[in-house]
Amino acid sequence: MENLEKQLICPICLEMFTKPVVILPCQHNLCRKCANDVFQAANPYLPTRSGSLTSGGRFRCPSCRHEVVLDRHGVYGLQRNLLVENIIDMFKQESSSSSRPTSESKEEMPMCDIHKEEKINIYCVTHSVPTCSMCKVFGAHKDCEVAPLSSISQEKRTELSDGIAMMVGNNDRIQGIVSQLQEACHVIEENGRRQKTKVCERFDQLYSMLEEKKREMSQKVTAKQEEKVNYIQSLTRKYGDHLEESCKIVERGIQTMEETGMAVFVKNAKDLLKKIEDASSTAHLDKVERGYEKMDHYKVDFRRERKALSSIDFIRDDDDKDEEEVDAEVGEGAQTVSGGTAVSETPGQPNAPQQITSSLSPTRSSAST
Repeated sequence: MENLEKQLICPICLEMFTKPVVILPCQHNLCRKCANDVFQAANPYLPTRSGSLTSGGRFRCPSCRHEVVLDRHGVYGLQRNLLVENIIDMFKQESSSSSRPTSESKEEMPMCDIHKEEKINIYCVTHSVPTCSMCKVFGAHKDCEVAPLSSISQEKRTELSDGIAMMVGNNDRIQGIVSQLQEACHVIEENGRRQKTKVCERFDQLYSMLEEKKREMSQKVTAKQEEKVNYIQSLTRKYGDHLEESCKIVERGIQTMEETGMAVFVKNAKDLLKKIEDASSTAHLDKVERGYEKMDHYKVDFRRERKALSSIDFIRDDDDKDEEEVDAEVGEGAQTVSGGTAVSETPGQPNAPQQITSSLSPTRSSAST
């Protein structure tokens, strides 16, 4: 019977199961009241009705720590263990039929250390120790307040049971908090990865726009370079042709100087002098003005852009609408990096300055990225 009684003890209240007895999915049993207490301790924020939980939740079995998930009926949705209830009824009937002196005779009571033949059967409230009757009458506890050992035992059992139940509930609550914190860490890591991906995408877009603008501006410089080089090469060819013609005239002049016949010399010299006069003039050839070969007027000023880029930061919540408007403008063909006014050159205006200044709006730098 003692072994049977141990099997009928609730792990929460440490007393025999009280009806109704509920069976958990892990096949362990609890008093419904104890199960409800553990459930409330593990789910302190779930709504209640008339002091009892009626919504779904979860808690852990105090015997095996198996997680019990409840439906919307809460503890009242657990199945009753009618077999255990019937065994409890039979055990109580058998216990009531047996005599009390027989059960007391089987109980082993410790003996007093001072009075070897006296059993410890009372409790000294003053010193908080169990003692025997002889110590109360004649011994060290004769002036102390005493109480029956059975009542003190029941009181301490109740306190211990309440303490265990409180610790079980507290442990389940802490376990729930730990699970929530772990889930929060997972969510933070996932959100961080997603936001870093978005930031990288925005920077890639900015890189693409800068590369495109660099390509356009480089093409302008290259076009002007080719234009000037072609113009200089054409002048080189013209001056080369003129020099070649002048050399031929010089050779004819030397040959004419060797002529001994005066009549022939005078006739040839007249024509040759005319050609020398024409060849000595370069008025028909274009002149390259000073500074035509310079290209330093194609320069850029990135001071504003550098300041704007250094001020890039995450936008505030009230900037979300502005960011959407900027994105819409970009989709319609607007560019964040805008070129300044370029003054075109012609061969007749070799020194016309051209300055291209790209600018980023510092006030919208964070939204555009």
